[in-house]
Amino acid sequence: MKTYEDSLREFQEIVSASDNIVFFGGAGVSTESGIPDFRSVDGLYHQQYDYPPETILSHSFYRSNPEEFFRFYRNKMLFLDAKPNAAHRKLAALEQCGKLRAIITQNIDGLHQAAGSKTVLELHGSVLRNYCERCGQFHDVYYIKDGKGVPKCSKCGGPVKPDVVLYEEGLDQKTLSAAVRFISQADVLIIGGTSLAVYPAAGLIDYFSGSKLVVVNKSPTPRDRFADLVIQGPIGEVFDSLSLA
Repeated sequence: MKTYEDSLREFQEIVSASDNIVFFGGAGVSTESGIPDFRSVDGLYHQQYDYPPETILSHSFYRSNPEEFFRFYRNKMLFLDAKPNAAHRKLAALEQCGKLRAIITQNIDGLHQAAGSKTVLELHGSVLRNYCERCGQFHDVYYIKDGKGVPKCSKCGGPVKPDVVLYEEGLDQKTLSAAVRFISQADVLIIGGTSLAVYPAAGLIDYFSGSKLVVVNKSPTPRDRFADLVIQGPIGEVFDSLSLA
């Protein structure tokens, strides 16, 4: 029976043999940086909010109840003290040495870029960007974090919306097209820190036709049975084990 150490050795062999790797990641990549998966149920939600996170973070709720939306958003979606962990850093190093072609992430925290990664496709946008819906003026994350109530544009007074994809909203077509291109051309696809439960993002995996599919996640995913290698363990620990020599 294959041990955890055997799996890490096989992972090393796969990475060492390829210079056309794409990484597809989700919330589990950032939980080790202290950013919780907001879909996880905890008592705090029930104590402070009258609606589940998926409802609050929907386009219709944002329109109908912006005050409550931003109360939740400031409290639960902005973790500006979080730092990149071992997985973020090793992925950046893999790109720098010419092995990793792109990171496709469902996360909105900007930690991949903070770690030094350059080619990062943010399927669900980023909390670091905010735009006035009336004039398009850019506002940084602290404009939202340090403000009160519904943020208004400093230029025209219009409503400022975070550049994140809410439930009921479509993904950016340019980002989707680029993700499809990278995945379809990859030799190795590494899926990490995601349950592959959020669509349409999870459906991008269907475009992979390369030689090795690797899944690194703490819990089983729907793609495990199709993978060449499945490692169930902390993603930071797994990536930290990789040697780039």
